[in-house]
Amino acid sequence: MGKLNNKVAIITGASRGIGKKVAALFAAEGAKVVCAARTLGEGEHMFEGSLQTTVSEIQKAGGIALAVQTDISEEAGCAKLVEEANHAFGQIDVLINNAALSYFLPIKDFQIKRWIRAFAVNVHGAFMLSRMVLPEMIEKGKGAIVSVSSGAAIGPGRGPYTGAGYGGTMYGATKAAIERFSQGLAEEVYQYGITVAAVSPSLVVPTPGTVYDKLVSGMDDPKGESPDLMAKAILLLATEPLDKVRGRVTYSQAILKEFGWIKEGKGHGIDHPGSGYSLI
Repeated sequence: MGKLNNKVAIITGASRGIGKKVAALFAAEGAKVVCAARTLGEGEHMFEGSLQTTVSEIQKAGGIALAVQTDISEEAGCAKLVEEANHAFGQIDVLINNAALSYFLPIKDFQIKRWIRAFAVNVHGAFMLSRMVLPEMIEKGKGAIVSVSSGAAIGPGRGPYTGAGYGGTMYGATKAAIERFSQGLAEEVYQYGITVAAVSPSLVVPTPGTVYDKLVSGMDDPKGESPDLMAKAILLLATEPLDKVRGRVTYSQAILKEFGWIKEGKGHGIDHPGSGYSLI
């Protein structure tokens, strides 16, 4: 019996990177996974990865998966995702808010439309999808919503400053919003037996996006963290008992070490403090 046997899980941003790993792990744990992203086929995006590839690999491994091409920055796109998941598999048990849009630019150079678009994907999409699946979870008296945050939410502090930063203000602001949203929602729905939590990588995860943004030198950068660790941390938060993980804002290696899923860890939450929300 897998940890998610016969559960229905939506994973956004599942065409590549962390989302793809989460989808594969959840399927291996028995979930019926609904993989959402904008890229349906290979070659449609500048980065390698697509929903078709993710779903095909899951099905070849014996898992159950559905691809839903949609734009979660819009209400109609979120509604489409939930409706297709319901039609294919029934009520939603787990929602993983992983999709994110990033532009690493200083604020003085930031295009307003890009700022608005990033908040629409990173924050508003997570809110809309959470709002749409909550009635089903409340009806059943259980469920889990786990959102992916980032070390960028920690921020630079009040100085003194020695440089101009790396242009992560917008991305960090969206992830700080996700952390506050997660703890607030966790408080609201605790009475219904629903887990809500947020988790960041302890170290930067090499993905096509993080390589492009020069956050890591390449997919094999030794300073990075395998996406497998984030996938396991998300699985942990989605499956451990409510009172052990509700309202947690944490980091992949920190939470895995705390629960004994790994023996040693490093990075955010272990070698140095995380964000303010992770300390509450």
